[in-house]
Amino acid sequence: MFHPNGLARAAIRFKPSSFVGTFVALLMMAAIVSACGIMLESGIRASAPPQRYANAPVVVEADQTSHLMVGSDEGRYDAGAEVPDRAWLDHALVKKTAAVDGVAAAIADVSYPVRPAGDGGDGGSPLTAYGWGSTAFTGTELTSGSAPRAGEAVLGGGARIGDRIALETPGGKREFTVSGLTGGAGAVWFTDAEAVALSGHPGKIDAIAVLTEPGTATGTVKDRLTEVLGSGHDKPKARTGDARAVIEDSGITMAKETLGGIGGSFGGIAAMVAVFTAAGTVALSVGLRRREFALLRAIGATPRQVRRSIATEALLVAPLAGALGCVPGAALAVWWFGQLEEKGAIPEAVDLTVSWLPPAVAVGAALVTALFAGFMAARKPSRIKPGQALADASVERVGFGWIRTPLGVAALVGGLVLSGVAAETGGDDAANAALGVVMLFMLAVALLGPLVARACAELFGLPLRAAGAAASLAVANSRTNARRLASAITPIVLAMAFSSVLLFLQTSTDRVTERQQRDGITADHVVTGRDGLLPLDAAERASRTPGVSAAVSLLRTSVLVKSEGAEDTMLYASAQGIGGRAADLPKVQNLDVREGSLKGLAPGKIAIDAALAKSAEVSVGERLGFRLPDGKKSSAEVIALYGRGLGLAQVTLPEQSLAGHVTAPYPGDLLVRADQEAAESLNALGTVHDRDGFAATRSPDREINAWANTVMAAILGGFAAVAAANTLVMTVLDRRRELGMLRLIGSTRRQVMGMIRWEALLVTVAGVVLGTAIALATLIPMTKGMTGEAPYIPPVLYGSLVAATLGLGLVATGLPARAALR
Repeated sequence: MFHPNGLARAAIRFKPSSFVGTFVALLMMAAIVSACGIMLESGIRASAPPQRYANAPVVVEADQTSHLMVGSDEGRYDAGAEVPDRAWLDHALVKKTAAVDGVAAAIADVSYPVRPAGDGGDGGSPLTAYGWGSTAFTGTELTSGSAPRAGEAVLGGGARIGDRIALETPGGKREFTVSGLTGGAGAVWFTDAEAVALSGHPGKIDAIAVLTEPGTATGTVKDRLTEVLGSGHDKPKARTGDARAVIEDSGITMAKETLGGIGGSFGGIAAMVAVFTAAGTVALSVGLRRREFALLRAIGATPRQVRRSIATEALLVAPLAGALGCVPGAALAVWWFGQLEEKGAIPEAVDLTVSWLPPAVAVGAALVTALFAGFMAARKPSRIKPGQALADASVERVGFGWIRTPLGVAALVGGLVLSGVAAETGGDDAANAALGVVMLFMLAVALLGPLVARACAELFGLPLRAAGAAASLAVANSRTNARRLASAITPIVLAMAFSSVLLFLQTSTDRVTERQQRDGITADHVVTGRDGLLPLDAAERASRTPGVSAAVSLLRTSVLVKSEGAEDTMLYASAQGIGGRAADLPKVQNLDVREGSLKGLAPGKIAIDAALAKSAEVSVGERLGFRLPDGKKSSAEVIALYGRGLGLAQVTLPEQSLAGHVTAPYPGDLLVRADQEAAESLNALGTVHDRDGFAATRSPDREINAWANTVMAAILGGFAAVAAANTLVMTVLDRRRELGMLRLIGSTRRQVMGMIRWEALLVTVAGVVLGTAIALATLIPMTKGMTGEAPYIPPVLYGSLVAATLGLGLVATGLPARAALR
């Protein structure tokens, strides 16, 4: 461990301005790392106390992962994914569970939505159905009446005992007599047998609530259940503690994925950029002090003393900067988490976890970054001979770095090769490859910075020479001080590249999605359920309405499809189950069929998006293997490939193929061809929209994704912008002697400021051009794979980014230059 010495303390005490830039860069880095770390830890530890299962010590559920084992021997791993809906248990396991030693009772539990079936069609808000046996652990009590028997139901309110009610259940329409009332609004209870029979998946249950015998430890019962029911893949899972809440609220799993994606995927990229930028700033700070180190070497300082001084400076500056940076980092995490919670991406029961670990990692990262960057930058000034030190310090070194140049060329070649690979692939493989493209090109810009800067100075300097003496002087300065120019260009490239990728990827997918949805819906009207659920026979009812020539209902869900790309994986694919006559589908929805025909759509047949077919490596006439919403394996013959999967659905199949595999089998949309009078009569089924009005609506998931991408672009771009401004200020303030010399030899203040402005324009334009080129090299294969089209870059948005970058460069150089000339 290095100990502070007088040289380092004196440098910080008497020249604090030399360390301000380093301090700011390390503080910002710590803020980014700590914020993303807090989000990641919150995702890992996301939990909530159980509500419904609070009084059931152990709850057994089916394995909710659809497994896909790939590889062989030691490299074998599970590339599976969570089932889109819910996997169910066999009802027969209830008896097996009840026989386990220490179990007092095993209660089959189901829950699913049912619709009041009014005579007109829409009978009211949906209810959640349960078996009456579940009241043994929920504590629900009757306020009047008695428990249900066969053909009877208990309601939470809104009825009287003895009333007859009609309910549409996943198992069909039934009439019940109200036998009792409770205080639980929005719920209905049947007998346990009827609750299972009417669930739409008879013989299957959601979970088994286990009540333990007095004096028996919960952990002991859990271990015994695991031994009896089996362990490993596809076996039932016994849950205790807060893990029970995941069974009753799938939002907790979604919260884990969302927070893990932000803190892990985005956080990894953001942390890498932050460390990379901070290291560059530290190296710049050390490089700008080469005269000071040259003087120390000339008066007898040893290489070890110089290196020790730099390391000690890092020890003095980095911990404080890292610690202070954790404060805005924590504030950012709190705001970010709160926004996600407000938008419904995270359940309110999940709390933000703030522990000592993310701040400790952030401070440690700041310290390691400062030490490593300072050591690398100090290698040459600490090893140079004392007599040569002052001569080398006065003029910037020219030539190739024998380490960084080959590495930079390798990164550039790798980026070009990977860009070609991404262009040839599709789907997620293209997206994953494109992320590697942007990182490799950014690494190449950083390593080849001086060469890139010198080339930019030569290229952009040609037109600038005709702009007067100030512009010519700016070009000469830029060519001579390429390293200084490179240190200013790199963070601008970072800001431009990453912000452009995040923003324009969203604009590209949104534009294609909206156009496909607008062009794909050819129905005159769209009927949606007032609470998201339409009657099971909505298409049949609508088709019997006078003036309706075609009616098709859509049950929206997701399935899992195996990708046959570079790495086997399970892809989530949006799916629509078609209700009504399949022959009517082309009349109300134009999927843009490119191969095959939809005429043969029936159970055992399927139509899929062309991009998904490419990922799954199937074609018309072949069978596609996939997993249904409950994780069950299935396969169907592909009869058509179409092009509007992004805006409509990636998989189209009959609703009969989904029967028994979804919790709520009710359609969400009804597409009809009808005159206005007939459309008005459909109000009994739900809310009627015209085609344009429905196409203009935006799904909540798309809105959250757009917001998330904008926030990530703002965070990453904002950090890079601050880093760029910080670097520009550092380089200008370091040139006080140079600017003063120009004034002494007769340059006017206006000429000097003009030179600074021209240099700022050269730096920002070079950064914008390089950042845009890297963004395009990333976006083109990415959007081609995801949408099949070139990226869409809104001119106003792109112009705003360019204007902000140019303004940043002018302000960050103009203000310190004015201060230096006073």
